[in-house]
Amino acid sequence: MTDKRKKMTLIVYAPALVGADGRPVAVVHGMERAFPGLRLGWRISETGQFIPLPQRDATVAQERPNGGFPLLSNGNESALVTVTGWESPAGISPGGQAQLEVHARLPLTPEAIAAAADVLEAVAEAARAYWGHATPFRASVDIARQTKNRPDDLEPPPRGLPVIKSPGAIRSPEIPHRLGWLNYWSAAAAQAIGFPDPARDADLLSRARRTATDGWVVQLTEVPLDLDNPAHLDALKRAYERFPEIGGRSIP
Repeated sequence: MTDKRKKMTLIVYAPALVGADGRPVAVVHGMERAFPGLRLGWRISETGQFIPLPQRDATVAQERPNGGFPLLSNGNESALVTVTGWESPAGISPGGQAQLEVHARLPLTPEAIAAAADVLEAVAEAARAYWGHATPFRASVDIARQTKNRPDDLEPPPRGLPVIKSPGAIRSPEIPHRLGWLNYWSAAAAQAIGFPDPARDADLLSRARRTATDGWVVQLTEVPLDLDNPAHLDALKRAYERFPEIGGRSIP
């Protein structure tokens, strides 16, 4: 298998699927439109073999493993792209509301990096997501370690990053749990965190764009986030300082 450190993880958080929900197929189509040449037409077997899916859309529309949709891939081991979804139960989700989590993987190739913002926007808008992010795997590991799920977990987050609450301790699904390299904030999420403030967000706005649903795609650094780069780490810390609502850190 390919080196996980050379991939980008993309995750969006959206309302749980209901009934004959068309969002899974819309997510797959949106991802293919946003990434030139992408075709998500294969499953991956337990032994790592690619299995063609001739009735791909029907499979995605009908199958609901774990309340989500099946894992699909582009069938290319050397530049692997995948997408899948599952339901996060209400008991461990923000505001006590079950969520659909859509997880995608992109390679850290020039083509994928160039398409990443479009892919994040397409997936998030198709899923009607609250928020999401796309982040290189190495940086995402340190960011994930910011979360404190247990009171007895006393180890501080790496690199001086702030502690963030577990998802189930966040009061509303519209509040993003964490930051990433590329950030998708729905209109509701942007309102919840107070973005944009023209006086305070000029730098972020220079790398941001509005979406068709009045959400935002906000890019933290010009090139993919690398927390070994002091300027990148500083940009991430500044963004957390700017938005204390993210991660449930604000004091009511």
